[in-house]
Amino acid sequence: MPNYRRSRVEGGSYFLTLVTHERQPIFGAAPARCMLREAIVGVQSERPFDVPGIVLLRDHLHLICHLPDGDADYSGRISRIKQRFTHRFLLAGGAEGATTASRARHRVRGVSEKRFWEHTIRDYRDFIMHLEYIHMNPVKHGLVARPIDWPWSSFRQYVQKGWYGEDWCGSVRLPGTEYIEPW
Repeated sequence: MPNYRRSRVEGGSYFLTLVTHERQPIFGAAPARCMLREAIVGVQSERPFDVPGIVLLRDHLHLICHLPDGDADYSGRISRIKQRFTHRFLLAGGAEGATTASRARHRVRGVSEKRFWEHTIRDYRDFIMHLEYIHMNPVKHGLVARPIDWPWSSFRQYVQKGWYGEDWCGSVRLPGTEYIEPW
């Protein structure tokens, strides 16, 4: 069995990608999006973390997660979000994909992929690069022509802050030359 090693930086920021099992378009439905939001907010109340950037597509989501000082357990938070969402989704009658003997043995339901992808944000420029990736993702997948047209993204919050114009489609305008904490 592979030995997965994840980066752990206390108080760090992480770019994370979570995918539904078999790329089912679960998040295309409003109730599932609401359940996911409730799962994220519920876990934030249990174990605080900030989400300075997020995009939700039909079969996956990307988010940037910023942890409090002294804490590096983003993996536990993601696990808890997936558990909360899966429980609510199945309780509400949501369908799950096919499960294998391995998934059954490890008590993994056919709602999300077992693993997730993670990248440790190294600095401000890396943060901007991943934030841009998040906001351009619906355009990349051909779902909209402009990031502002996709409602399930943090893009509009950044437009309201003045970081982006509504017509933005690449290379964020950095506010001044000073370092600004995005979270």
